[in-house]
Amino acid sequence: MKVKICGLHPVRDVQICIDLKINFLGFVFYSKSPRNIDLKYIPLLKDYNKKNSSFVAVTVNPTNEFIKKVILNNFDYIQLHGSETSKRVEEIKSMGIKIIKAIKIYKEHDIDIYKQYNNADIILFDTPGMEKSIKFPENLISKLPQGEKFALAGSISHINIGNIMKLGVNFCDLSSSLESDNQMGYKDHHKIKKFIEKVNELKN
Repeated sequence: MKVKICGLHPVRDVQICIDLKINFLGFVFYSKSPRNIDLKYIPLLKDYNKKNSSFVAVTVNPTNEFIKKVILNNFDYIQLHGSETSKRVEEIKSMGIKIIKAIKIYKEHDIDIYKQYNNADIILFDTPGMEKSIKFPENLISKLPQGEKFALAGSISHINIGNIMKLGVNFCDLSSSLESDNQMGYKDHHKIKKFIEKVNELKN
């Protein structure tokens, strides 16, 4: 099971995620989000020994200027959550960065949209709620393509990860379910540890 945690803070959360061997560490660049990162923190990411973890910049319709100024040389992947076309994905990829393309799933027929983005390195199937933590419909999970290229997001936690794994998912993306109960945008390190412990227990 590969794990990606989104909405991390470059100072508070990075080291614990590296220590727990979390595969993908996501940092949000979206002004409307409570998890939006102040650009002043970006240089601090270079201070970490990432080991086997990858840094992901989570964006919505990013401009070339933003990608060149902020993303390149600081991140391993850029995650695209906007209305980017396959052509746009190719343009961004040609700049020298790997692509995670998010696809919002409303109904079963939305799943096939991923076929338009075979140039993306990873496809993330997400709920329409984006950061509002809407649960991904369980009846659709079993219909998703399987493999290391495909990830699932949507109200995943230590409580339901066992059932999700049984449905064939081996790459999950979490954010709000790992946050403090009383402060949106702040990750609860105890919850992160608890989730990883549960995943490791299920793998063994």
